[in-house]
Amino acid sequence: MTERISGKTQLIGLLGTPISHSLSPKMHNEAFTRLGLDYVYLAFDVGTEQLEDVLKGYRAMGIRGCNVTMPNKVLVRDYLDALSPAAKLAGAVNTIVNEDGILTGHITDGTGYMRALMEEGIDIIGDKITIAGAGGAATAICIQAALDGVKEISIFNRQDAFYERAKQLVLDINAKTACKAQLFDLADLESLRGEIASSVIFINATSVGMEPLVGQSVVPDTSYFRPGLIVSDVVYVPAKTQLLEMAEGVGCKTVNGLGMMLWQGAKAFEIWTGEEMPVDDIKALIF
Repeated sequence: MTERISGKTQLIGLLGTPISHSLSPKMHNEAFTRLGLDYVYLAFDVGTEQLEDVLKGYRAMGIRGCNVTMPNKVLVRDYLDALSPAAKLAGAVNTIVNEDGILTGHITDGTGYMRALMEEGIDIIGDKITIAGAGGAATAICIQAALDGVKEISIFNRQDAFYERAKQLVLDINAKTACKAQLFDLADLESLRGEIASSVIFINATSVGMEPLVGQSVVPDTSYFRPGLIVSDVVYVPAKTQLLEMAEGVGCKTVNGLGMMLWQGAKAFEIWTGEEMPVDDIKALIF
């Protein structure tokens, strides 16, 4: 690392909290090194209160860009100059690029998630899915799944600000795609059981299962699962969340968030550098 950092090295950051668990610095710095690119990637523990000031600093210092993760993916839109079409539709951002002081937000979570499923040999096109969460990652996954041809999406979330946003997400999906979307309160366990029972996959797109919620699950017990159901978690630290352990116990195929992290990162890498990430090398490193 010290051999390749120079006075011209450009900085890429990761803004979120908690952040110390992230594999993104390892992934991107290895990719920069393998391609001989003069960039460095660092993680910064930044919550919503510091976010505006941090992005002002990005402009002032000419920092090339960043990834944005929980809890900042929605709020960050307020501090940007432009949004990609996908980010505008999703109402969330996970990647920012700085072009001469103009900060443009992109969303790569949805394409990354769908690519990760494909790499696992999972095809959900034409089927029904159930997802927990209505934040940035969940919204991006829902929109991309709908655009790719998923037949029906049942979204569950707590009655909070994200629930109100999810109402518009459902309207957009139903109006702009051939997919049927519906929204439920996550506290409605009877509906949760029924929607999971009629779905090919259940996705946890909340932070439940990672620090500080390790050992917790959005699904109360294993009776909600059945053999043959696919259970997916966007969390990748720990690699096997309580949700995935429960699902494996009844014979479900499980997928953690590593694949999504890899493929959303590969697209972000291309946005910043104009180069393709050496995905096979990085996959061997982080899996």
